[in-house]
Amino acid sequence: MTITTPSTDNFADELQAFKLAIDTKGIYGALRFLNSRTPHRYSGIYRYDGNKLLNIGMYDKYDPNTEKGEDAPLSATYCSLLKKRQTLEVLDVQEDARLKGIIITPVLSYCGVLIKDEHGNPFGSLCHFDMKRCQERTTDFPLLESAANLIYQYIKEEKEAVPLVAEQL
Repeated sequence: MTITTPSTDNFADELQAFKLAIDTKGIYGALRFLNSRTPHRYSGIYRYDGNKLLNIGMYDKYDPNTEKGEDAPLSATYCSLLKKRQTLEVLDVQEDARLKGIIITPVLSYCGVLIKDEHGNPFGSLCHFDMKRCQERTTDFPLLESAANLIYQYIKEEKEAVPLVAEQL
């Protein structure tokens, strides 16, 4: 797989638009923005928790009212592979020899990046996925990787703000 870097101006504009989305609309707005750039139906943010993958937020192109998805066993997800690969794109799992028989899931197309914590350890994943075959999206990786860093910072700041709000009540 070849990762193509988008033009600097376009990338800078997209990253700025993503920052605006997460700053003004939170996780859901960030996912909606990222999903608008992909043919995949779903975009999600997940956190690793032992042998589980916990959904933090989800955007469904066909049901925009969906803001949260299901948790899943880690072993039944392509997100589990990001801990070693850090990025993964699968156009059609039925045709991808790398993944035959490794993961049993109804997801057919997947594009994801690893979310790392402040120490560089795996925290979770940011991904697009679909039950149908989707177009190649390798040009998304630079934005997804930058977005993953910003999402981690957003989640961390939200988590730190919760005790402060509780103390003020």
